[in-house]
Amino acid sequence: MVDLVVRAPRPSSKPGRIPPDWDLPRAAYAYPDPSSVTLRIREVAEYLREVLGVRVTIRKEFFNHVAARDLEPLARKIAATRVRHLLKPFEPAEPLYGEVQFELRLLRDPTKRVPGVLYDGYRYASLLRSLLPPRERSLRTVHVVFAHRLLGTYEDDGRYHARAVVCGFPSIVSTSGIVEAPAKPEGYYRVKARLSAALGSVPFEAAKAPFEGQFVDYDDPRLTMVANGYALQAAMYAITKEAFCDAPACRLYNAHWQAELLAAQVESGRLCPRHAQVAARIRAASARKA
Repeated sequence: MVDLVVRAPRPSSKPGRIPPDWDLPRAAYAYPDPSSVTLRIREVAEYLREVLGVRVTIRKEFFNHVAARDLEPLARKIAATRVRHLLKPFEPAEPLYGEVQFELRLLRDPTKRVPGVLYDGYRYASLLRSLLPPRERSLRTVHVVFAHRLLGTYEDDGRYHARAVVCGFPSIVSTSGIVEAPAKPEGYYRVKARLSAALGSVPFEAAKAPFEGQFVDYDDPRLTMVANGYALQAAMYAITKEAFCDAPACRLYNAHWQAELLAAQVESGRLCPRHAQVAARIRAASARKA
């Protein structure tokens, strides 16, 4: 697959220069998640071009792009980032044989999805960073990796929390995290508990039915629209070191509920006035650099 390049246009206005502590990217790369059939990576790249004016290159799925020759050592390293205790900080452990084989199957077929396994987001990102060529491990190179693995971070409340995005170098947008991290409507959990008690199993599809449309689900037609916002959070973090916004209608809002996610990414789909100005400054600086 040949890398696809989306080039940045010149903006119509020229706001002031960016602060010296911002890192305007020399290059930006986006990596698709083949397990998400409704994720249109070209549209995400185009959205970043329109909002930030950055030149975005679309690559293959991350692990296919880095083209590891021997997959088993890589599978072992991925398995080693699994979270084993939700209520304890991460403790390194030697992965089991079955866990390594499981990851090996996923590497061989990236269209498969595994939302039931939680990985430590920062250690997973560190692994991905180690696979990049040294020239691309730079604060001036933006990598937005879409991945199906569910990522989490250990927080001050003494437990792991699933995340839709882990910002860093590279940044990772978890398509499973978009579905699983923000809480669904409270009624969903009551229905699921009732059905589980009656059926003796977890009837996810039956519990979802009464709340259709009230949250993002797997292969949701709104996924690309939502992914635009999380990719923007990742790119903004790489440039300004600030990923989130307190304004609920801003695309940079850190949503904890699905209703908040939909309000920011689908119903609004815009930046707040302050972050719209930030984006305009980045666009202008990108145009001067072009």
